[in-house]
Amino acid sequence: MALDRIKAPLIKDAVDFDIQLKPYQHFTLDNGVEVYSYEGGAEEVMMMDLVFYAGNCYEEKNWVAAATNFLLKNGTHKRTAFELNDHFEFYGAYVNRSCYNETATINLHTLSKHFEALLPVVSELVTEANFPEEELKIYQQNQLQRLTLNLKKSDFIANRLIDEYLFGFDHPYGTYSTEASFKNLTREDVVKYYDRFYKHGKAVVFMAGKFPKNMQSLMNQYIGTLPLNQQALPSFDHPIHSATTKKYSIVNDESSVQGSIRMARRFPNRHHPDFPATQVLNNLFGGFFGSRLMRNIREDKGYTYGIHSYLQNHVQECAWMISTDAGKDVCKATIEEVYKEMAILRNDLVDEGELKLVKNYMLGALLGDLDGPFQIMNRWKTYVLNDLDISYFNKTIETVRTIQPADLQALANQYLQPDDFYELVVY
Repeated sequence: MALDRIKAPLIKDAVDFDIQLKPYQHFTLDNGVEVYSYEGGAEEVMMMDLVFYAGNCYEEKNWVAAATNFLLKNGTHKRTAFELNDHFEFYGAYVNRSCYNETATINLHTLSKHFEALLPVVSELVTEANFPEEELKIYQQNQLQRLTLNLKKSDFIANRLIDEYLFGFDHPYGTYSTEASFKNLTREDVVKYYDRFYKHGKAVVFMAGKFPKNMQSLMNQYIGTLPLNQQALPSFDHPIHSATTKKYSIVNDESSVQGSIRMARRFPNRHHPDFPATQVLNNLFGGFFGSRLMRNIREDKGYTYGIHSYLQNHVQECAWMISTDAGKDVCKATIEEVYKEMAILRNDLVDEGELKLVKNYMLGALLGDLDGPFQIMNRWKTYVLNDLDISYFNKTIETVRTIQPADLQALANQYLQPDDFYELVVY
């Protein structure tokens, strides 16, 4: 049947779509490591995230967690760093490491047919990493050079300090690298951390894509035989010591023509009942290109190229952050406009048309985020690591669809109070 190009196609709002998060498959390896997987996609590719509870919240010495994670691929008892990288590149695979507050990850992307050749080497990183002294020295030198360059950037300084003001430097969410933290690292520190939190640590696995038929047996052979999940994680207590002063202006470069502005307040994590609704309020306020902050401060006033607000992705506690760079002479005016937009949200009901736009944006973006097996698994990974389930996803969808202007006004009056926000401008 030929297409009728005279008649416009039916346009359907994203809020009217039946959005479902496809379920994962779950199995447990012989050593108790849980595996969450989603098989799908048209191409013969797959990914595996081997997630360890080895983030910086467990370290006793600053930057040991990040250094250990980075150096996993820089030499084992069997292969040099060059040989490891050459092996992965030979198969066209990509292996990366990432360290966060609570967790640290070894990530593998590969053609499905090469998984059997690559998994033993990934296992080798977990059991045989030897952290050569020369590799540690190179890492320290590179990090010190990068830090020296970054400390000249106002946005880098602003990002570090606002977290410290919110949580305190001794809290995992507020700490940051220093010259001393890099120089004081020793191989013994790294080896000790590796032995406790990788070699004998707690892990969970997330996989997606097209799997080889013997995927589960391979996982049991190379991951299920490791001495993981055999001992409890050490308990930790990181009290929050927020700064008492809430307004800061710092000159980092006298010749700077702009300032990096950060405004933030602490906020509950995803388990708080207000979290899904606050995400709607945040998007309306400053969470996407059509937000009020963008329309006012970028398009109307021309103070900045872009301004954004967002809820930080932390497990224990979050923060509501407003971030922008503005001309040096308009930083004060920019902050005033942010507070004006807060006041409008507190005092006036949101127009139904604007709210519908935000709802369609959020649910449309969610549909895009669920396009493909890797994206679906990444969504489940976030939920699993935050101790959430499908009910959170469904509640979020329902909240976006049904939230009313009065609900947003009540949230604004509770959370968008100027006295609760820290202000920082770094020039």
